[in-house]
Parts: sequence; C-alpha cells; structure tokens
Amino acid sequence: MAEVVSFRGLAVGLTSTGLARACSDLGVHAPEIWTILAVETSGCGFLADRRPQILYERHIFHRLTKGRYDDGDISDPKPGGYGPRGAQQYDRLAKAIVKDRNSALQSASWGIGQIMGENYRMAGFNDVEQMASCMSESEENQLAAMSAFLINSNLHISLRAHDWTSFARGYNGPNYVINRYDVRLSGEFQKYSVGALPDLDVRAAQLYLSYLGFHPGPIDGFAGVQTLAAYEEFESEQSIRSTGSFGPECTANLRAALPAISG
Repeated sequence: MAEVVSFRGLAVGLTSTGLARACSDLGVHAPEIWTILAVETSGCGFLADRRPQILYERHIFHRLTKGRYDDGDISDPKPGGYGPRGAQQYDRLAKAIVKDRNSALQSASWGIGQIMGENYRMAGFNDVEQMASCMSESEENQLAAMSAFLINSNLHISLRAHDWTSFARGYNGPNYVINRYDVRLSGEFQKYSVGALPDLDVRAAQLYLSYLGFHPGPIDGFAGVQTLAAYEEFESEQSIRSTGSFGPECTANLRAALPAISG
C-alpha cells in the first residue's frame, strides 16, 4: 500500500452495510455503536477537508521515542497540550513526523472510533501506514478497525453487557473517571435506546456538503433547517432540479460533485 502523504482519501460516509457489519461482529445493536461514536467524535470520522479525525498524544510519542524529542509540545512525559481539535492536530502530527514518522503516526488516535495508531495490529492492520491509509478512505473502514480492536481487547463483552465502567476503563484508560467517560457513555446509550437513530443517507449528505464548503450544521443524520438550506444552496449552485424531499438521490448528487483527491 502506498505511503500516506496528505491523509486525504475518498472519505466515504458510513453506510448501512458498514454499520450492520459492525453490529454483527460485535454482537450488539445500533444504539451501542452510536453511543461510542457520539462520545469519541460526536459521531463523525472526517474533518471538512476530508482528512480523518485525529487527536495527537504527546506522551505516547515521548514513550515510543524514549524522550529523545521532548520539548513540552509534541513530546512530553505528561499527557495534555492538545490545543484545538480539528486541523490543528495535523499541524502537531506534522512536527512529530519530521522527527520520527512511524512513532508519530502511532501517537495519534484515528477516525470515528479514535483508535490509537500504536494499536494498529489489534485494529487489524499490518502496520500503522496501512491503518492511516485505510482510515482515510471511509468511515466503514474506521468502524471496522474499531470493531476489531474491541474484539481483540475483549471490550465487546463489556459493550454487550452495557457495563460502561469496565468499557470506559479499557477504552479510555485510567483517567476515564476524570473525563466522566462512563457517565457520558451511559447518557448517550439512554438517548439512542429510546430516541431516533441517525439516518445514514442524511448523515452522508451532511458530510459531503461540508466537504463542498456548505454548512449543514452537525453531522448527525437529522435533516434540520440548516441541512435543508445547505442542500438547497447546493442544488441552486449545481442547477439541479429540486425533488422536494431528502433521500439517497441527494447523497448521490453530492458524491458526484466532490472533486477528485490528488496525492
């Protein structure tokens, strides 16, 4: 597999096939999946620039490089120093890549489930380059990696039992109490258990609208006022005749309008 340079790939939104496969592999239903995704990334695996969501962890880079590059910024024995989420995390990653590319990629958490690069084998990859490349292609790949990690770490057992404390300890680490990770998981699960689940066609459309520079609001799978207004703006710009509804045809129109990704 070619070395990742830009971290921009096809960036395909999650499909019903990918979600169903994850549910089957883990032995759970959709609410459990959305619970994890909501807490980890607010349910979206890509930035508007079509790069995977990441979070760079300086203490992991410190450990992997034995402190050779400690500067209190990209390398430090203590976690933290994250700065804003989003594209700025790639600025931090880029600085670390200059020092040690392999360790840098392993020091970021990737995609919709925020799997650490150093866990590439448990996520089903031969190396971290392959992991980053697959994460750049689709949320389905990202979700499959999360599922593999959960199974290989036996956390799918806690997930099935809705044992959020055990799950949080294994997935988020010893600081899960400080982060209220278990409480947040429990709250999201209650919400998704009794409420509507995201519509994957709407959600994909929102994602592609964001890639195209429109502003659909949260990537949440619910066609609210912002999403409908953004799509109407897209229709007008593309001279597409409005269907008066929001469905798979809208997603297909948006996907077709996306520019190709060049290396």
